[in-house]
Amino acid sequence: MIDNSHDKKKTESFIIADKTSFFVACLICMTTNSPTSTIPLDKPILLFDGVCNFCNSSVQTLISMDKSSHFRLASLQSEVGQTLLKKFNLPTKELNTVVLIDKNKVYLRSDVPLEVMRQLGSAWQIFFIFKIVPRFLRDAVYNFIASNRYRWFGKEEACMIPSAEVRQRFLD
Repeated sequence: MIDNSHDKKKTESFIIADKTSFFVACLICMTTNSPTSTIPLDKPILLFDGVCNFCNSSVQTLISMDKSSHFRLASLQSEVGQTLLKKFNLPTKELNTVVLIDKNKVYLRSDVPLEVMRQLGSAWQIFFIFKIVPRFLRDAVYNFIASNRYRWFGKEEACMIPSAEVRQRFLD
């Protein structure tokens, strides 16, 4: 009788190593090919409600003020927007706040316009003085406007389509 126990151990360890390698390869593949790995985070990203007329007007104003193309843009409803919301553990169905992502830090509600103004520099930084107002008061005003924005300013059926020259600022 031939003792194959040594060969069996080799085969078992090969299978275990092979399964481990496969698992590691899958993890590497999932992280390198995940949608968030292709989203550039080198510049601040502003996520906004793409069907809100007030939000679209605000974005158009930001585009005209941001001469150096410092900010990248995406609608909350877009695939990029939804991916970033998931990545930063934010709700994907509630589109009641604008979101600013900068250096893996997330700004919400009233902090967003203040941070945008600060980063725009120049005379716009003067608005950053409103940061001294307690956040709960600023957010109360923000939430009131946000909850009435469709009623006051209207809503589109689809997200805006930017012109070719502005398109490069959008991630979606």
